[in-house]
Amino acid sequence: QVQLVESGGGLVQAGGSLRLACACAVSVRTVSVYNMAWFRQAPGKEREFVAAISRSGSMTYYRDSVKGRFAISRDNVKNTVELQMNSLKPEDTAVYYCAADVDGTKWTIGYPYWGQGTQVTVSS
Repeated sequence: QVQLVESGGGLVQAGGSLRLACACAVSVRTVSVYNMAWFRQAPGKEREFVAAISRSGSMTYYRDSVKGRFAISRDNVKNTVELQMNSLKPEDTAVYYCAADVDGTKWTIGYPYWGQGTQVTVSS
């Protein structure tokens, strides 16, 4: 019902910036995307929440370690969500995933739709 495709990952030096994008396509007309989020998974670690944004974009939420460095935004006309990542650190290295929910009840966990992920590597 909802397809998500991430892009924008890559290799960057510590202190640098990257901007991730997630394109969202809905194949069922009666389905609407509500909250969206970014998660990440580093090698050998569990997937963790990074940032979330409400349907209107008026509400956002971040994990503590990225507050002040990352910014989530969305464009409901283009059906995209982006993650601007500044002052990157080696510990930000992970595969980053875009997630979406279709009933407005998911915020930091429980998203039913996921993209395939994009690799972000921060060198020291």
